[in-house]
Amino acid sequence: MELGLERALPNAQTVWQVELDPYCRKVLEKHWPHATRYEDIKEVGGGTLPHVDLVCGGFPCQDVSSAGARRGLAGQRSGLWFEYRRILEELRPRFAIVENVASGKKLWLPQVKADLASLGYATRAIALSAADVGAPHLRRRVFVVADLDGESQLARTLDAEVGRASETVADVDLLLLRDEPGGSGGTDGRGAAKPEHLGWRTPQPPMVRMVHGVSRKLDGRRRRALGNAVVPQCAEVIGRVIQELRFAAPKVT
Repeated sequence: MELGLERALPNAQTVWQVELDPYCRKVLEKHWPHATRYEDIKEVGGGTLPHVDLVCGGFPCQDVSSAGARRGLAGQRSGLWFEYRRILEELRPRFAIVENVASGKKLWLPQVKADLASLGYATRAIALSAADVGAPHLRRRVFVVADLDGESQLARTLDAEVGRASETVADVDLLLLRDEPGGSGGTDGRGAAKPEHLGWRTPQPPMVRMVHGVSRKLDGRRRRALGNAVVPQCAEVIGRVIQELRFAAPKVT
């Protein structure tokens, strides 16, 4: 997520990162050598983390994903959201970005938005997929943008940046090419004509290693790192929203 945000926010600097997985920490160290890294979110907080203007991150999806155990935020892994919430409560950054899977949004999104509201943040949730930013695959995610100073300006800016943003996280299937049984090259898989202005493309072959340029020897550590990653172009869209909000007129009270 940092990569996309740094592309969109001039002079942005990643100050610190929290990552438990040793391999992922090495990847982060390679790309952000000047940032400070911490291992366990449970062991850091307002007394150890420098103040920043924006905190971004996700939390494990295993308990909220449609492919997971569906325990919700009560699950041990996805329940790490509450540590994220604690960090926000202690640091009080102007902005926060929370990211997770779209398929299980009903198991996490209402609670996350309610928790952020209780901390005084105006929030807006938006569904973004890799296909929305030009990639030939889906990877549907939900980003929650929270602004401690936002209210109505946040909603207006998000709607202007991405017209499909909504409080209920609208279904984005109309933008996604679905290779379903009975579908054809001229329809969206449901018999509807494919609107050319939405950037429909020829269906790609099924996921195979060599077609996608993935090594046959790809190990579990790299697979997990890819699974944890965010499409940078999606984060860049969110970064442009933050950039607009940073220079918006201050709220008058």
